[in-house]
Amino acid sequence: MKREPLPGATVTPPAVHQPAGLHLLADLNGIDAEKLCNGEALERLLRAAAEAAHAHVLHSHFHGFGEGQGVTGVVLLAESHISIHTWPECGFAAADIFMCGSAQPELALTIIESALNPASREIKTIRRAPPGY
Repeated sequence: MKREPLPGATVTPPAVHQPAGLHLLADLNGIDAEKLCNGEALERLLRAAAEAAHAHVLHSHFHGFGEGQGVTGVVLLAESHISIHTWPECGFAAADIFMCGSAQPELALTIIESALNPASREIKTIRRAPPGY
C-alpha cells in the first residue's frame, strides 16, 4: 500500500537539517502472529510512532506477502526513516528507526513495542553523524 500525504496537506520539514542522529535496530520476538500480517495496521502504527517521535512523515509504502504472511514497509521521514519486516510464522519483527536532528527515535520505539507487545527484544543503538559533527 502506497500512501501519500493527504490532498492539501503540507509537510513542513525542520527549518535546519541536522545530519547527526540515532539509528535503532530492534529485534522483537514473541509477537502474536496476527499483529504481524496486517500491512494497513502496521502502516498506521509506524506513522503514529513517527509522529510521537516528533518526526515529519513524507511518504510510506507497505507490502504484504499474502494471507497469513509477513509484511515489509517503510515510512520515509524528513529526518530519515522507519522500516519494519515481519515473519508471523516466527513471531518476529525487525524494526529499523533512524532519525536525525531533534526527532526522538526512542519515543517511536516505545509506541511500536507497546502495540506489538513482544515477549523479548534486542536493541542496538548506533550514533550516526558526519566526521567532526
